[in-house]
Amino acid sequence: VQLQASGGGLVQAGGSLRLSCTASGNIFRLNTMRWYRQAPGKQRDLVASITGGDRADYADSVKGRFTISGDNAKSTVFLQMNSLEPEDTAVYYCNSLNPYTKYEWWGQGTQVTVSS
Repeated sequence: VQLQASGGGLVQAGGSLRLSCTASGNIFRLNTMRWYRQAPGKQRDLVASITGGDRADYADSVKGRFTISGDNAKSTVFLQMNSLEPEDTAVYYCNSLNPYTKYEWWGQGTQVTVSS
């Protein structure tokens, strides 16, 4: 499985970005797809996850602002980020977790920078 993330960039506070993560292989429905982020000097934190293509969960810090969704046909998971805040600045990573083997795959990070 390979994960290819894209969509990061520089945006002003209050703006929006949409991240995409495309997975090779037919794993989207089976695996839990997750977005993590890591700010400089901080640990990598879970932001959002989606299982079975429709069961979503979010970190408290992004609830109501971020939406995770998936396109099964394209094996792609999205993270729509609205009302961005400077505190959202981080490298965002896509992750895929097999719920049976507990093996996980990571994509390369994509930088999100929110200016005040």
